[in-house]
Amino acid sequence: MSQPTRLAILGSTGSIGTQALDVVAANPGQFSVELLAANGNADLLIKQALQFKPNAVVIADEKKYAAVKEVLLPHDIKVWAGEEAISQAVELENIDMVLAAIVGYAGLRSTLAAIRAGKQVALANKETLVVAGDLVTQLAREKAVNIYPVDSEHSAIFQCLAGEFHNPVEKIYLTASGGPFRGKKRADLAQVTKQQALKHPNWEMGAKITIDSATLMNKGLEVIEAKWLFHLRPEQIDIIVHPQSIIHSIVQFSDGSMKAQMGLPDMRLPIQYALGYPKRMPSKFERFDFLEYPALTFEQADTETFRCLPLAFEALKKGGNAACALNAANEIAVAAFLQEKTGFLRIAEIIENAMAKTTFIAKPSYDDYVATDAEARQIAQGLIS
Repeated sequence: MSQPTRLAILGSTGSIGTQALDVVAANPGQFSVELLAANGNADLLIKQALQFKPNAVVIADEKKYAAVKEVLLPHDIKVWAGEEAISQAVELENIDMVLAAIVGYAGLRSTLAAIRAGKQVALANKETLVVAGDLVTQLAREKAVNIYPVDSEHSAIFQCLAGEFHNPVEKIYLTASGGPFRGKKRADLAQVTKQQALKHPNWEMGAKITIDSATLMNKGLEVIEAKWLFHLRPEQIDIIVHPQSIIHSIVQFSDGSMKAQMGLPDMRLPIQYALGYPKRMPSKFERFDFLEYPALTFEQADTETFRCLPLAFEALKKGGNAACALNAANEIAVAAFLQEKTGFLRIAEIIENAMAKTTFIAKPSYDDYVATDAEARQIAQGLIS
């Protein structure tokens, strides 16, 4: 019997992290959890550590360190604290694969550290490639590290490309549910509340990604991620709204043939595929029934109402540090909306203005990305009324 894959799960207390641990629990003998890292949810991190018995845990919020250490040290589980410790911990020799599921720009540093250390990466943090796709993919090539996509759309593309890597791709179609406001116009969205925006019709996700889905920024970030994952030009990527969320994405080849990956909306499936690749492990996930979905429908994305999507395409085409500025401004604007400090339609306005005002760098270094992120955040913060 082969040895279990030794995992580090970064962002273990978030939506992806908790579902990844469900996958681990459902596949005894396939995986061992060596490292768990979380931001500030100390209670859940402790509970996970007691169940999965990792070698070490990291709590990014240093104020929670003492509480976590007190409970876990008697169980022979090492406890570290701080964001720097996450980047150091992924270098441990007893780790084969890192699940990068820390939300937002915060996940970039530890993902780069994992690649630098030669670890295989299951990537759930799309912002890593949005912010610094050129650096990340170049480093992965240098270190011979595979990046396995965890986003359902990119997992779908990856699955469709299996056995097709020698065949030219003409176009990919990333599907979008349309979010909770599909079919609405700008006038309908002027007074949208946080509670309304957080009611996604199909997926169970964290607050930030759910708001991104409502604005269609999530799809914009996925477009940029797809460019780097699959070496595509902007004109090779299209968005199609598919409200049922059954077809997760489509690849069109140079002969006109199309392949789609389908399934019920359940993030555990792409997580399991990434962690177990190239093996498809059996699961007890609910199965799709064609008779329950007599019609699968498709619509064009409304880029007039949902301005975040064209902003993402604009950043992709501009290149350089433009997508880094887009992402930073979006994180600030979404946080302000969740804190009820700005309106729903203002999110796109804040991003557009911040992108225009942030210093453009055509060929940024890592330090340039760090500076761009800080500059765009400061500008976006100043735009929030």
